[in-house]
Amino acid sequence: MPIAITRRLAAAALALPIAAQAQTQPGAPIRLFRVVTTRGEVTMGFTPAELAAMGPGSEVERLARALAANGQITGWRYAVTRVADGSTQFATRERVAVMRQEGVMIEPYAAALPVAPPPAG
Repeated sequence: MPIAITRRLAAAALALPIAAQAQTQPGAPIRLFRVVTTRGEVTMGFTPAELAAMGPGSEVERLARALAANGQITGWRYAVTRVADGSTQFATRERVAVMRQEGVMIEPYAAALPVAPPPAG
């Protein structure tokens, strides 16, 4: 394996625990989840208040329970975008709904980039 690739892999492996820790901090404004469906995958974001309204349990259990009970979950689609200063971050694109028939797997997503909060309102 070339040295450049090995260094990149080592740097990515070191950054992953830091990104996961940043994502799970209690004061984090948004929680990201990767939702894999029969049509593809989408990164969705939910505020702690939205997750709390779904009831008790872990965040993934809340989302799964809401999907099973309501037939769909609606949240913000997040994607990597470039901001005015030239840096990149995860930002909202639009509100999306995942239907029960489409939802196959939900897992927490630890972003290695900063995550912008959803728009107000």
